[in-house]
Amino acid sequence: MGWSQERLESVARTRLGGAKLIVVANREPYIHRFRDGEVECIRPAGGLTTALDPVMRACGGTWVAHGSGDADLQSVDARGRLRVPPDDPSYTLRRVWLTKEQEEGYYYGFANGGLWPLCHQVYARPTFDPAHWQAYQEVNEIFAAAVLEEAQGGPALVFVQDYHFALLPRLLKQARPDLVIAHFWHIPWPNPETFRVCPWGPELLEGMLGNDLMSFHIQYHCNNFLETVDRTLECRIDRERFAVERNGQTTRVRPHPISVDPGLAEKYLSDDWEQRAKQLRKRHRLGDRTLLVGVDRVDYTKGIPERLLAVNDLLEQHPEWKGRFHFLQVGAPSRTHLPAYRDLNDEVQTLAERINWEHGTPNWQPVVFLNEHTGPEDIFLLYRMAAGCVVSSLHDGMNLVAKEFVSARTDEQGVLVLSRFTGAARELTDAVLVNPFDVRQTAEGLLAALTMPPDEQRRRMRKMRQQVDEHNIFRWAGHLLSEVGRMVEPTSTPEPLGMTPPSEDEARALLARYQSLDTLRLSMGIA
Repeated sequence: MGWSQERLESVARTRLGGAKLIVVANREPYIHRFRDGEVECIRPAGGLTTALDPVMRACGGTWVAHGSGDADLQSVDARGRLRVPPDDPSYTLRRVWLTKEQEEGYYYGFANGGLWPLCHQVYARPTFDPAHWQAYQEVNEIFAAAVLEEAQGGPALVFVQDYHFALLPRLLKQARPDLVIAHFWHIPWPNPETFRVCPWGPELLEGMLGNDLMSFHIQYHCNNFLETVDRTLECRIDRERFAVERNGQTTRVRPHPISVDPGLAEKYLSDDWEQRAKQLRKRHRLGDRTLLVGVDRVDYTKGIPERLLAVNDLLEQHPEWKGRFHFLQVGAPSRTHLPAYRDLNDEVQTLAERINWEHGTPNWQPVVFLNEHTGPEDIFLLYRMAAGCVVSSLHDGMNLVAKEFVSARTDEQGVLVLSRFTGAARELTDAVLVNPFDVRQTAEGLLAALTMPPDEQRRRMRKMRQQVDEHNIFRWAGHLLSEVGRMVEPTSTPEPLGMTPPSEDEARALLARYQSLDTLRLSMGIA
């Protein structure tokens, strides 16, 4: 029996035993913003929200996130809540409000100026500022208070997402030892020698060991994490069970490769997709030429300059292809507060213009760079139109663009050119695998996408589609829930960790106690 939304719903009912599911992520799945004086609801770009929204639709519960839209406050009730999705409400979104200073320090500073480059081996130097670290602690404490409020009244499973909340699990466990907490780290975990440069490494690990389950995409990252803990903290590593025991608590460490909802392709590629494709070709002056696409945030881990250099090399090595194809790069602006990202955006723009100047004609430009946010309807349309999709990440935990492209190809055509340094490369072995640092090899991959015979495309795509269909987002969530669900007792006998959950009055008292940021900080010894 394959994994579907219906099967996940059944697993959630069985495994959670009535416990409430609370997902914590920095990014919200729906954003409200003002446009032309009216409020509109949009779905933000990003693999995390695209992957988790179908899970929440299936399981229900509450998604706690930073309210980042300029109309978010006007769209919620007095407690920061609203039901989503707007067209078919099935779960609750709880928005948390941050000051500009907190967002600057926690998100742009410590999380993305420190942890992001620390975890990605792309030769970008991390920066560690004590003020950013203080903001990171404060925001983790603010989210802890919000989760405790949502968890009042009974057992709950808290599912923490990513590197923004390394301190959160321990904060929650200290306030509510009966909570079952799982944490999925969406980016790579570095080796111990790399991690040790972080000035607050022990505090981060202590926070993460508040989890009952710590999960990564691949076994290699699990191994790195265990080695890092072993070298940094006094603890007992059980290598047979892949677990860490510290201060009487056990944290299991497991790989769970994330995936996509194959049904999204059908949703976004309606019967009129061919007509929409003609309009898109006309809008960007693509004619009837062959199309190669890249879909990314403009981030220095994604290898966008490297793939543009490969396009240039292809045109130099095979001039017969001039005028016969376009490389269309969707590059959503990202983290433009940070100098490295602004510089990268300028670099990509300049490189695209140079390639177009050297190789283009008045009627043909080889590179089309869409430096804008693009909705899923157009993204899936590009996947379906393209002869090939290029994913040239220099280092990536998984990369869901690769799996989305495969899911969109119901025609069993198209070629995936995929970096060996992605988690997806371990699953999608029938892609054309390349080293993105090797410009010539990547150019050869692009040529393969332009010239591969249809029968060979079909053979490769059929096998990749089977992999994505079988190992979809519902299977990922179902396996995670099954793993942590063993720790959740049914509500009729709610003793999740051998401890009696607090009554509603006790929960309110705990919440009041831990709503004080100073109290929370002191409780962790990080005053």
